[in-house]
Parts: sequence; C-alpha cells; structure tokens
Amino acid sequence: MSQSAVISIPERFDFSTHKWFTEAYEKALNDTNQIVLDFSRVSYVDSSALGMMVLLRRKLSGVGGKGYIRNVSGTAKDILEMANFNTLFEFE
Repeated sequence: MSQSAVISIPERFDFSTHKWFTEAYEKALNDTNQIVLDFSRVSYVDSSALGMMVLLRRKLSGVGGKGYIRNVSGTAKDILEMANFNTLFEFE
C-alpha cells in the first residue's frame, strides 16, 4: 500500500473543482494512503481549495497516511506557505 497516487490539479484550483477533487482523492484512498498533489499547472488557488486540502489531510491522518505537494510555484506557492500548508503536507 506504499505506492502513492498522484492527482494533477488544474490551472484554477477553486470551488468549481470541489466535486472532482473530492472524488479523485476518495478514489485514490481506496488504493493508497499516500497522495501527491501535482501543482505544476496551478496558477490560481482560493480559500475553498485550501479547505478541500485540509479535509484531504484529515482523511489521510485518519488512515495513517501522508500528503505531498509537488511542483508548486509562484502565487500558489506563496499562498500555501502563508497558510502554513508546509505543516500539513510535505513539499517536494
């Protein structure tokens, strides 16, 4: 169960992606407790996206898992760092 699942986040990570993101990580959690969020395409993150990531982190904690953020840069990285998401997820 150590294989991690990679979820590629779209350019705009906001409330409109809520259903998609929740379904993606729920499906991934059936197979693994390690989830990588690939931020290479992300240019916009809003507070609802941060909330969704907190929910994912809670789910991962519940199954003894770990979350990772990969390829984050620019404004998205600034926002995640300001919100102290480096304490919730491991940045790669």
